[in-house]
Amino acid sequence: MSVAERTASQRTLAALLNGLVSGRVPALPITDISARSSAVEQGGMFLACRGIHSHGLDHLPEALAAGAAAVIWEPTEGLVAPAVPGGVISLPVERLGAHAGEIASRFFGAPSQRLRIAGITGTNGKSTCAHLIATSLERRGRACGFLGTLGFGRPDALQSAALTTVDAVTLQRRLADLDASAVRYAAMEVSSHALDQGRVVGVHFDTAVFTNLSRDHLDYHGNRHSYGAAKARLFTHCDVERAVINAGDAFGREILDRLAARLEPVVVALCPVPEPSLRAGGGGATQARRHLQGTLIRSDKRGVQIRFTGSWGAGTLSSGLIGEFNAENLLLALAVLLVWELPLDEALAGLAGASTAPGRMERFGGGDGPLAIVDFAHTPAALARALEASRAICDGQVWCVFGCGGERDRGKRGLMGEIAEQHADRVIITDDNPRGEDAERIVRDIQSGMANPSAASIERDREAAIAFALSSAQSGDVVVVAGKGHEDYQLVGSERRAFSDREVVARLVGGRR
Repeated sequence: MSVAERTASQRTLAALLNGLVSGRVPALPITDISARSSAVEQGGMFLACRGIHSHGLDHLPEALAAGAAAVIWEPTEGLVAPAVPGGVISLPVERLGAHAGEIASRFFGAPSQRLRIAGITGTNGKSTCAHLIATSLERRGRACGFLGTLGFGRPDALQSAALTTVDAVTLQRRLADLDASAVRYAAMEVSSHALDQGRVVGVHFDTAVFTNLSRDHLDYHGNRHSYGAAKARLFTHCDVERAVINAGDAFGREILDRLAARLEPVVVALCPVPEPSLRAGGGGATQARRHLQGTLIRSDKRGVQIRFTGSWGAGTLSSGLIGEFNAENLLLALAVLLVWELPLDEALAGLAGASTAPGRMERFGGGDGPLAIVDFAHTPAALARALEASRAICDGQVWCVFGCGGERDRGKRGLMGEIAEQHADRVIITDDNPRGEDAERIVRDIQSGMANPSAASIERDREAAIAFALSSAQSGDVVVVAGKGHEDYQLVGSERRAFSDREVVARLVGGRR
């Protein structure tokens, strides 16, 4: 029996829309709820929200054919009230998109109130932080759900996900599924798109986490200010109890300065923390903030080792994850575990045993041949970090195989070309997800940032590019395959083709290390 079936007897249209519609609303029993016409069930409610390029009412015939009993729609200028068959209720709700999460939360019985949820936002590190939190808790016998780019569910049995943060109704459904399976913790990635579009409205976050801010998604947000403002909404506009902030990031310190008094801050940094950041109110008050400050004492092929001090004591955190940036991710995850009252020794043991997230600085091969690293790096900052980390563990040359996504921020392509040229000895430009854009133009955009573009090899066929790099590299070299990480598809034109960097690399050099 589905979550919807278990709760249907307690869900009526009047209860779900209470306070959102003027006038009397019938107490019609609602069997299910969906914002996607393809998922509507007999006797269910269809939420027809305004989208960026279309309106949910464009798909009304499909919802009605599926048996929708109620159509709740978002009014927009010039939109005519939809015609529905007799017996089907049609009601407008102003700003329905902003209320969809609240309505869904009511339908599913406010599942987030019974979960301790960590919502993680930032440009880079969301997946790794969420993975570390979830797998560490699982290793210590505490069931934890994962929601994000890598999928949904328990860490060892994830179902695939199309978006980092799904639509508001699907999100509430998944939280309800976790609640029904006796999970009490959840680690959840929260994208800037989701925050801007209100997809997490209706979610109660025990803890909100900020990783870092660098250039990304400017094709959607327009500029970095708007992008940062969207990220900050997790701390300023959402239902959050406490905030774990990377104070080593400049924007993280801005968030700390703007935190509302109701939020309990936890300051984390892999560097000396500025004194004002350790004081409530940006230094003007006398109350000390809880904090966790780390010093990187080792970063090599074995992983990282961090010495830390803070509000929970002092100690050493060791992990097989590579790269200084992963030391930051580990500290943020440690802070969440400690805030959630996991004993320090258990938190350290959980993190020490946590594996690398799929497609996140994931290592393959090595030994007598080159070491291959598959990473999701698709921003300038992430690519720089991945290549710097690879250089630190490389005895020979660093190779970089990458491309840039089509129909996305063109401005970052030249920057990524410049970074690849600066940090790698050999660069191979290939296709990422070109989508409907001219792939040759994407290559030219990447080359525009390079001082010597002719030195880079171009092989548009991604599998051939990876094979060339791995067959040409020598023992002691590191080949970084960047951009797609865990993805098992490639978007070319309107096609979604089966393709996995991880599978190609594993086949060519051997399994994961």
